[in-house]
Amino acid sequence: MTSIQHNLQEVRQRIASAASRCGRDPKEITLLAVSKTKPASAVAEALQAGQIAFGENYVQEGVDKIQQLVAVGEVEWHFIGPLQSNKSRLVAENFAWCHTVDRLRIATRLNDQRPAHLPPLNVLIQVNISDENSKSGIMLEALPELAQAVAALPHLRLRGLMAIPAPEKDYPRQLAVCQKMADALASLQQHYPSVDTLSLGMSDDMEAAIAAGSTMVRIGTAIFGARDYGTTPPQQ
Repeated sequence: MTSIQHNLQEVRQRIASAASRCGRDPKEITLLAVSKTKPASAVAEALQAGQIAFGENYVQEGVDKIQQLVAVGEVEWHFIGPLQSNKSRLVAENFAWCHTVDRLRIATRLNDQRPAHLPPLNVLIQVNISDENSKSGIMLEALPELAQAVAALPHLRLRGLMAIPAPEKDYPRQLAVCQKMADALASLQQHYPSVDTLSLGMSDDMEAAIAAGSTMVRIGTAIFGARDYGTTPPQQ
């Protein structure tokens, strides 16, 4: 068994344990393997271990891997990084999901640039739930207006919400923030039947996110090992 296969087993067990503790079915929770800065060979190794969904933060790096692995089999690619307008076409043409829609201009570009032969692009609206200046995302009070506009775009499919809460070691405080996101998702679900996804939880707050109702956790280092950014940051 390779280290990536072993790590995937451990992460899946951690998800199952967290789900069991709060009375949820682990099958309700998708593991998104965050493969940024890792080579296509590492993704291929994870694929062999049964992992399907992968998250990429940098557009060009992600597109390169998609092209390298196009013949490997079923892979579901998620874009989870900040999206610049000049890179929206690459996301629209190559990814199945975009987690970081936080303004109508980006949503409209993704809609207009989505190829007609592909199914609608699954999108999540990113919420800046901890009100951090360094984070992308909208405030909760702006969510209803943006959700209504996104849901009306024919080549996008509004699937739910994503957030990256501020680091917090105290579990009750983690849970309180995650519950705000779960409540926001429940409110959206009253208006949009397609909404079914809460992308919330990483290595340090995964248990709280699952307890609150997350349906997708984003895990990178625990699967692929420490990231090596080298001397030059990856290109967006």
